[in-house]
Amino acid sequence: MGGVTTMPAAPEPLTGEVFDSHCHLDIMVGNRQASSGDPVAQAAQAAEASVERIVEEARAVGVTRLITVGYDLASSRWNADVARLHRDVYAGVAIHPNEAHASTPEVLAEIEELAGEPQVRAVGETGLDYYRDWASRDDQHASFRAHIEIAKRTGKALVIHDREAHDDVLRVLAEAGAPDVVVFHSYSGDAEMAKRCADAGYFMSFSGPVTYKNAGYLREAAVVAPAELILVETDAPYLPPVPHRGKPNAPYLIPLIVRCLAEVKGMGADELAAAVSANGERAFGAW
Repeated sequence: MGGVTTMPAAPEPLTGEVFDSHCHLDIMVGNRQASSGDPVAQAAQAAEASVERIVEEARAVGVTRLITVGYDLASSRWNADVARLHRDVYAGVAIHPNEAHASTPEVLAEIEELAGEPQVRAVGETGLDYYRDWASRDDQHASFRAHIEIAKRTGKALVIHDREAHDDVLRVLAEAGAPDVVVFHSYSGDAEMAKRCADAGYFMSFSGPVTYKNAGYLREAAVVAPAELILVETDAPYLPPVPHRGKPNAPYLIPLIVRCLAEVKGMGADELAAAVSANGERAFGAW
């Protein structure tokens, strides 16, 4: 992504409203210093976005609310503060599985305190990541289970990062006892897993990869996923939808994901957007 500093063109607006269930405003606006190994963050920050601009551009295409999600204590604090200051911006707070070694009792106590704030609507992203070995599996499992308990105590949705760990994520949820609301962020399972999630009443949040040519398994999963359990997200600045692979992502690109999912499910885009909006209030509470 070296040298990319321009943002994608805005898509045709939706005529109905929808929301972005998962993005990272702190990375987009440069609150987190991008490392040389994070070209996506570097490109997003080079675009010199602000929270106000991101929100305005999203509203212009029918994306009226955003949930900005933490992955360590500093980002969780920042996102909770931003959500407190900006209308229609909400937050998730957690320690990412890649940072699970940092899930000390003191850190988790502060995450729980943040999760109790009204503008914070989710405990996440937490879960298991077997793709990277930045944290041991023992640390990841302990952190995941601690976040499950925080979600239950605070009554907030549990937002899960699940990368190449499907069976263990589902097993831990079953063993620990899942919170009332579970959301699989950037859903990456196949149709069989979608059926298991649907049977358990878990929400599946689809992101840019559902639009990728080589991701037929995600579209098959979307067919299986009931409309009442579907959410949409950007994971911005990561995972931009087609035709913008290779550029930074942003919440205003949600309509591209909605239209892809609607076609897959044989629904109108506005019909799916309405379902997603209703699902958002069931998952995250009244806006």
